[in-house]
Amino acid sequence: MISITTAELYALMTAIIWPLSRILALIASAPILGNPSLPIRTKLGLAVLITILVAPSLDSLPQVDPGSGEGLLILAQQVMIGGAIGFTMRIIFVAVEAAGEIIGLQMGLGFATIVDPQSTSQVPLIGRFLGLIASLAFLAIDGHLIMIALITQSFTTLPIGITGISAISFSHIAHWGQEIFLSGLQLSLPVLAALLITNITLGVLSRAAPQLNIFAVGFPLALAVGWLVLAIALPYFTPVLERMIYDGFNMMMEITHLPDIVFP
Repeated sequence: MISITTAELYALMTAIIWPLSRILALIASAPILGNPSLPIRTKLGLAVLITILVAPSLDSLPQVDPGSGEGLLILAQQVMIGGAIGFTMRIIFVAVEAAGEIIGLQMGLGFATIVDPQSTSQVPLIGRFLGLIASLAFLAIDGHLIMIALITQSFTTLPIGITGISAISFSHIAHWGQEIFLSGLQLSLPVLAALLITNITLGVLSRAAPQLNIFAVGFPLALAVGWLVLAIALPYFTPVLERMIYDGFNMMMEITHLPDIVFP
């Protein structure tokens, strides 16, 4: 008859529950992997599979009852670490959608919205379009695999215990949030510049020819110029998106105290 002591049961539970909570938090908060359209069973199965592969290589875990107050504190720390890593990369995708929203407003397409499966909310059409390009670029450079590699390596630099992410790391995450506005504005600058020139030209025409119906001419002209400049600038977006994604990976490494890697 096989008998398992309480200590052995607790050790087995902690070897699975704590690393699983960190990995699940990453999958829930990260782009692509956390897409609501992805079945929950698939997410859970992926997290369990990664946990089974990672658990044997973990260092000695704290000998703490997982149901005690200290055990729940460790569980909360693991969720916080995984969520912070996934949130860091999601900021890049929010910045891309912000760029699309700025472009859409200037083109007069602010009213054209579509449901975004990533956030389960209404987003501007241009923002959704640029978000799809960012998702394809993310998958093309194996970003989802790099995220999984980073979360597995984080168990070495941030071992499971009472201590979690430091206050300095939280400060880095807060400052990283400025990328939403900075990168979003940088991506939208080509179209914004072209539309600004178009609006100035229309303003001069309205002064030179007051009988011209500026509203009837300006709206289709802004749409045409916006789409034309966006089509011309689109091939140049991919290197910028790739650089932004790699910056997100470097920020992940800074949060988890991993050594920096020089990406191509």
